[in-house]
Amino acid sequence: MLVKAKVTPALAVVLVAALALSGCQLFGKKKTGDTTYVEQPVEQLYSVGAERLDAHRWAEAITYFKEVERQHPYSEWSRRAILMEAYAHYEANEYNDAIDDSQRFIELYPGNGSVVYAYYLKAQCYFEQILDVGRDQAATESALTSEREVARRFPKSEYAADARIKIDMINDQLAGKEMTIGRYYLRQGDMLAAIGRFKTVIDKYQTTSHTPEALERLVEAYLTLGLIQEAKENAAVLGYNYPGDYWYSAAYQLMTDKGLRPAITPKRRRGLFNGINQFFGPSDTGPVAAAPPPLSPLVQPDTSATPAAGQASTTESTSSDQTPPPPKKKHHWWDPLHLAH
Repeated sequence: MLVKAKVTPALAVVLVAALALSGCQLFGKKKTGDTTYVEQPVEQLYSVGAERLDAHRWAEAITYFKEVERQHPYSEWSRRAILMEAYAHYEANEYNDAIDDSQRFIELYPGNGSVVYAYYLKAQCYFEQILDVGRDQAATESALTSEREVARRFPKSEYAADARIKIDMINDQLAGKEMTIGRYYLRQGDMLAAIGRFKTVIDKYQTTSHTPEALERLVEAYLTLGLIQEAKENAAVLGYNYPGDYWYSAAYQLMTDKGLRPAITPKRRRGLFNGINQFFGPSDTGPVAAAPPPLSPLVQPDTSATPAAGQASTTESTSSDQTPPPPKKKHHWWDPLHLAH
């Protein structure tokens, strides 16, 4: 005996929806606007991706450029799309993806004229991830390596000039890191460890703004250890290269307080700016103004005539200055390689 099922209005709606869904699946219909599964001419896909890029719709642009690669992997458009993906990832602050795209282009097309932009963009991604001197500097080291590669491989390009500027900024950052650690050791009384850090600044980063302070800190540490000759030598180098710098005035005061008298007297400014170095000198509560760039290389003066003295010790004068990270300024959208055409 058959039982008649009662169809309610709600049940009818559910049945109709189920039939409609199954019908779509049966006939293979796709959702409108789904570029992932719809074959399109390569020029159209690339053009839409470039339009999305100009509109700063980075995620949509990446979708279209990836589709260019998927549907037309051996075309000229696919090669261009890789760089456009890298740029879109960079603008979206997706640095790891941008680095991967740039590296992929470098490996696939090492001899292409556009490879310079891939190297440059890769360096930019590392550069913009540089943290302050109190943090790990792995990205800083990677940025330095990448910027040097741009300057070495493409010395006459517009990118090389920008890379050289950033190399100086990165070296200043790395020197600032060494100074931060050296000051910490100095405060803890570990003079040998502090000396190692300050000597690294002198040896590797002597063209940075940290060199005068590093020399003064060496004088300070050597005096504390009673190593008078070493203190005299570093004070002489500091005075010969930076006779008007605040840090030489500080070193000179340390030496004279202990009965030592360096051969070079600190130069002093007159008039309105007479006390400017003292105003911007180190303190426990404020930052130190950046010193002028040093002479390169450092001149080693003859210290044989410098008078000697007896025992020497001093208390380290602390400084809370830290080098700020390089500015993180993005480039507006531009197309120097004419990739969008």
